[in-house]
Amino acid sequence: MNSAIVKSKSQKLSTRFKHSFTTSKSWFFKTSERALDAAYQAALEIKSIEDDYFGGEKVSAQISIYSQNVLDYFITDIKRKLNLIRLRVTEFKWSRYLAKSSHPEILEKLRLIDDTLERYKKAEFFKTDDLTIDATFKPIKPEKNKKMSLRNQLSPTDFRTVEQKQNISKPAGVLPRSIGRTVQKIKMGLNEDSEQELMQNFKANKKQTKTAINFLILLILAPLLIQITSKYLIFYPFVQDYRNSHKVDIFINAEMKEKAIHELEEFEQSLKFESLLYKTPPISPTISEEKIYQKAEEVSAEFRQKSSEAISNIFADLVGLATFTLVLILNPRGLNSFKAFLGNIIYDLSDSAKAFIIILLTDVFVGFHSPHGWEVLLEGVASHFGIAPNHSFIFLFIATFPVILDTIFKYWIFRYLNQISPSAVATLKNMNE
Repeated sequence: MNSAIVKSKSQKLSTRFKHSFTTSKSWFFKTSERALDAAYQAALEIKSIEDDYFGGEKVSAQISIYSQNVLDYFITDIKRKLNLIRLRVTEFKWSRYLAKSSHPEILEKLRLIDDTLERYKKAEFFKTDDLTIDATFKPIKPEKNKKMSLRNQLSPTDFRTVEQKQNISKPAGVLPRSIGRTVQKIKMGLNEDSEQELMQNFKANKKQTKTAINFLILLILAPLLIQITSKYLIFYPFVQDYRNSHKVDIFINAEMKEKAIHELEEFEQSLKFESLLYKTPPISPTISEEKIYQKAEEVSAEFRQKSSEAISNIFADLVGLATFTLVLILNPRGLNSFKAFLGNIIYDLSDSAKAFIIILLTDVFVGFHSPHGWEVLLEGVASHFGIAPNHSFIFLFIATFPVILDTIFKYWIFRYLNQISPSAVATLKNMNE
C-alpha cells in the first residue's frame, strides 16, 4: 500500500512537472515576440503623444506652447518609454534565435522602433540632468563663477568624488587641506546663489538616495526570491522525481553515509540504554530489529531529501547568480547611484568611525580568530552543495587567502586612504597601538 501511495505521488509530481516544463518552454520560446511587441507598443504610444499634442513633431523642451510643468510631464513620459524600448529591443536581440517562426509584421515593427529611437537620439532634453529645476530659481551664470557652474552640474556625491580625485592628484601643500575646505565653505556661504545651489543639491541627493535604496532592495530580493522559487517549484520536484524513479544512491557523498550510520547506531544503543535504565523487560530481537528497520527508513528518507536539496541548490544558486548579474548589467544607473551613495556615507564618517570600521573588517576577515570563521563558512558552503569538505583544501585556503586579503587592505590604506584622509590613518595607528 505504501508503495502504491509513493507511486501515485510520484506520478502526480511527474505530471505537474511536465505541465510546468511545457508552460515554461512555451513562455521561453516566445520571449523575442513578447519583447518586440512591448517595444512596438511603447513606440506607438510615443507616436500618439506626438500626433495628439505636438503636431506630429518630436517632444522637445523648446516647445513654447506648454508650461514648464506640462513639458516636464511629457519629457519624463517619453524618457520612460524610450528606456523601455531600448531594454525590450536588447531582450529581442538576445532571444530572437530561439523563435520558432517569423512573421511579416516584424520588419514593420522594427522600422517604427528604429525611427523612434533615431528621432530622439540627439534630443536636447537628454543632455540635461534628470532633475527638473523649478522655474522660480534663477540659473547660475557660468561666466560668473566657473567653479560654481561645475558644482551646479554635479550632485553632491559626484562633486565629492571629483574633490577626492583632485586631492589625490595634488601634492601636499604647506597648509592642511581642511583649512582650504573651510575657506571654500565660507565663500559659498557668502555667495548670493548659494540658496539655489543648496536646493538643487538637496533635490539631487534625495533622488539619488531613493534610486540607491531601490537598487539595493532589488539587488537583494530579486536573486533571493528567484533562487527560492526556482528551487522549490522547478529543480527540487524534478530531482526528487528522478531519484525516486531511478535507482540512485541515497547518499551523494561518504560523509552523509557516515552520519546516517552514526545516527542509526546511536538509536540502537539508546534502546538498550532505556531498557537498562528503567529496568524494563528486555526487548525481543524481533521487536528490536523492527524498530531499527523503521528508524533506518526514516534516516534514509531524511538523507534522500537532503541529497535532493543539495543537488537542487546547485542549479537554483546558478539561476540566482545569473539574476544578480542581470540586475547589475541592466541597471547601470542604479549601480552608479548606489556607489555614489555608499561613497557619500563613507566620506561623511568621522575619522574615528572610519578607523573603527577598518579595524572591525580586518579583525573579522584577517584577524587572529578569523581562521575559525573561514573554516565554518567553507564547511557550510560544502554542506549546502552536498560536497564532502576537504580539510586539506580548507587549511590551504585559510593559510593563503586571508594573507592576500590583509595585503590588499594594507595597500589600500597606504595608497588611497593615506592621501584622502591622513587623519583617519593616524587614528587607525593609534587605535591599533
